[in-house]
Amino acid sequence: MDAQGRGRADDVDPADQWVLNPRTGEYELRLSPSAPESSVPGPRTEGPRAAGRRTAAPGREVPPQRRRRTEPEAPVPGRRGRRPEKKKSRGKRALLWTGGSMAFVVLVAGVGGYVYLKHLEGNVSTTDVGTAGSSSFKKDEAFNILIIGTDKRTGEGNEGYGDKGSVGHADTNILLHVSEDRSNATALSIPRDLIVDIPDCETTQEDGTKKVIPGTSGVRFNQSLGDHGRDAGCTMRTVAEATGIKPDHFMMADFNAVKTLTSAVGGVDVCVEHAVDDPKSHLKLPAGESTVEGEQALAFVRTRHAFGNEGDLDRIKVQQQFLGSLMRKMSSSDTLTSPTKLVKLAEAATKALTVDSAIGKVGTLKDMALELKKVPPKNITFTTVPVIDNPAEKVKATVVVNEAKGPQVFDMIKNDISFTEVKKKEKKEKAAVAARLKGEKSEPGEVRVRVMNGGAPTGSAQEELAYLQTQAGVSKSENAGNAPADLAKTTLEYAPDQADQARALAEILGLSGAAMKPGESVTNSQGLPTMTLTLGKDFKGAGVKLDAKSIETPDLDKSTADQKQCAS
Repeated sequence: MDAQGRGRADDVDPADQWVLNPRTGEYELRLSPSAPESSVPGPRTEGPRAAGRRTAAPGREVPPQRRRRTEPEAPVPGRRGRRPEKKKSRGKRALLWTGGSMAFVVLVAGVGGYVYLKHLEGNVSTTDVGTAGSSSFKKDEAFNILIIGTDKRTGEGNEGYGDKGSVGHADTNILLHVSEDRSNATALSIPRDLIVDIPDCETTQEDGTKKVIPGTSGVRFNQSLGDHGRDAGCTMRTVAEATGIKPDHFMMADFNAVKTLTSAVGGVDVCVEHAVDDPKSHLKLPAGESTVEGEQALAFVRTRHAFGNEGDLDRIKVQQQFLGSLMRKMSSSDTLTSPTKLVKLAEAATKALTVDSAIGKVGTLKDMALELKKVPPKNITFTTVPVIDNPAEKVKATVVVNEAKGPQVFDMIKNDISFTEVKKKEKKEKAAVAARLKGEKSEPGEVRVRVMNGGAPTGSAQEELAYLQTQAGVSKSENAGNAPADLAKTTLEYAPDQADQARALAEILGLSGAAMKPGESVTNSQGLPTMTLTLGKDFKGAGVKLDAKSIETPDLDKSTADQKQCAS
């Protein structure tokens, strides 16, 4: 890569100018004495330079380097003093690597994976998806990213993949949910052959006008993109329709992403139980472990005939294993401590990427990347929408959601519940608050409580009431409707003489001492004193304890990003 705009391009590699400061543990951009303040490699520019000065970050003083005495340069005509001419940059300033790693970190790749972002905003294409997604990204909230890999043939060497002349369908799809506390994430693969209803969707045309694309029922999921001019916003709306989970943002790439990204990191380790020789994808691998990159890596994730029953569901499993390996390679010290690899990786990722307008800025992508980086690989779960063969077909070619398992999977993601065991970080409560949980507890049948909805999803109060009465034994409970105001946290208000009932209910619901509010009782429908349980925005679902970070999950085929597996 050329070090343009930094002096002699043939003398300096831009990656070599990122130096690890052992005192701070951060990478810093160190330029040559004659170089002006610069961003990432950009267009070559010519112009006068200030001699003997080093550019410092804002607010920091950098002493001038010692150099041989020379005659002072004459000031540039028309300018005062020694200040160098300020150039108007069309690119963005370079991102700083922090904590010995990179500021652009993994988010997605085209055939379904996470990709380390980003370093030049100009490389990334954006799409206005309107109300299909969120208008901004917030670092203190859970978020959902729809990762789309299209089957569009772009670039050289991709003639053997995808459908010839395809407009770019949603070929590989992963809904990535990152938990609010960043303790876990779930990557839910959505089969392209899943039968869904595609809703009407508004798209933004090239001239800025809006056009509504009519929806359709009972079609393959992959038709939610490309057909009739549907954009990624239509795919996001289809996900919300099919799962009840609204994606906040999307990231999309084509075949080239896998080729360029794997080459940028020096290859990805894969494993196969049996030797592979697939004449259709041209994939040849010996049994055991191998390292693939470029064309071979694309063949690995695209082949349908080398694994399992040669169907799309088996290919999804292989892609998930590949993505786990790609994540491990990207987060390895060999990659994170190599500025050269990071620069190549950022260039490859951004040039392959299209995102929604809300996250198209460098700062936003950096923030999102760093939030994802907080999630431990052992708590990143790969799984697939539970499906069964389409019963309407004699020749099985498509699938439908398994209604016995699918709804619970969707609810867990909506309620921010992990598919792995996650230890909850307990906040130390003051002794007086913690003491509210200590003491005798009433029998569930003696607990009188009215349930109100104060910020939970519509219908939550009735659902929790049904759980309390039919499964928890709290028969003396009733629905009191909506609370006068929404609450962020669930609370239980009770009178002093109801403390034993409050402790019993707190144990059933997983309430903390802080959630228990000593106060006054109210009168229930029978004229008896009763406590008030107000469900807040932290309510996770009927029967799910509020202190639960994970619950028993349905029987799913799943894996985590830290596991090494062999495709079969």
